[in-house]
Amino acid sequence: MTHSSDFLRRLDARGFIHQITDAAALDAAAAKGPITAYVGFDCTAPSLHIGNLVSIMMLRHLQQAGHRPIVVMGGGTTKIGDPSGKDEARQLLDDEQIRANMASIRRIFERFLRFGDGPTDAVMINNDEWLSQLQLVPFLRDYGRHFSINRMLTFDSVRLRLEREQPLSFLEFNYMIFQAYDYLELNRRFGCTLQMGGSDQWGNIVNGTDLIRRVEGREAFGLTTPLITRADGAKMGKTAKGAVWLHEDQLPHFDYWQFWRNTHDADVGKFLRLFTDLPLDEIARLEALAGAEINTAKAVLATEATALCRGRDAALAAAETARTTFAEGGAGEDLPTHAVPAPITIIDALIGLGFAASKNEARKLVAQGGARIDGVAAGSDTAMVGPGQKVSAGKKRHGMIVAG
Repeated sequence: MTHSSDFLRRLDARGFIHQITDAAALDAAAAKGPITAYVGFDCTAPSLHIGNLVSIMMLRHLQQAGHRPIVVMGGGTTKIGDPSGKDEARQLLDDEQIRANMASIRRIFERFLRFGDGPTDAVMINNDEWLSQLQLVPFLRDYGRHFSINRMLTFDSVRLRLEREQPLSFLEFNYMIFQAYDYLELNRRFGCTLQMGGSDQWGNIVNGTDLIRRVEGREAFGLTTPLITRADGAKMGKTAKGAVWLHEDQLPHFDYWQFWRNTHDADVGKFLRLFTDLPLDEIARLEALAGAEINTAKAVLATEATALCRGRDAALAAAETARTTFAEGGAGEDLPTHAVPAPITIIDALIGLGFAASKNEARKLVAQGGARIDGVAAGSDTAMVGPGQKVSAGKKRHGMIVAG
């Protein structure tokens, strides 16, 4: 459909929209004046990861289109654990761990959003402010009656766990009720009328729009993004080394840049639209590059995506490290490092740099000729490497052994 609001036009053109509860009404509301929308993020680790980036970029586009974003930190819901997309219950964290994770995560959002007291400045709020104040009997009496167990059992977050005969605790089952109550509380406090999230959150989001309609008699909307997959069918952000963290404390700048540089040719245009601020006409030009020239587009993607998340200086430094390492055969200053007091075997070096998850995996890399020391194939598992030497795994992963 043709959208009249700048906000939905942006999202549609860049591939963010999967489902909307009432697209025409939301479009009209966004065209009429500033709206307030939120996305919730649980605090299960010190950093968010690439899988959260689509939602963060939606909040960025919301603000750029003249609307107000709310970032809800799940200080309360983290104590419960979202069952969506999970095969088992999350490990529960204590209050101190949650607070520390929340403080660390905030630094990520400060790079993507403008916070302040203005009408379109972003707001960050902890849902523990209201969830921990709820009393069970009054809560069930006032709000529990609006939720149908029959309907809740049909939502993917519950249905899939039950179909696989995997345990689903009563604690997790209540997650969707508390998420719906979050939306109601934000509607009351901030006039929030839109919740956004991934496609796996559709059932939870619809619960919230229904609760606002039933309790307050007001219209509210939900919008979800499609599941982002790579050209090979794998889920976006899944790598052999694990999660791609947004925080530099969990993943060095160069590794983050290199993740984007390694994008499949067929994904370059899609990822430029989703994960950068580049104009669409420039993205179309880059997407049309063919043959070896597509590597230019990949480098632009890596630099622009890294600049948003880590800062322009970090992105340019990572790009220069890549140029030095790959184009000139040198060893850039921003490569991953592993500090050792004395020379170690190539097996230990590969594991220490994160290029192999186990000794068996490292031995296999050596046997296949994929492990190199200063550009020369490691001849055996017992080959030694010391401070000042570069270790490579395949053509695209490089690191330095340093004294420590």
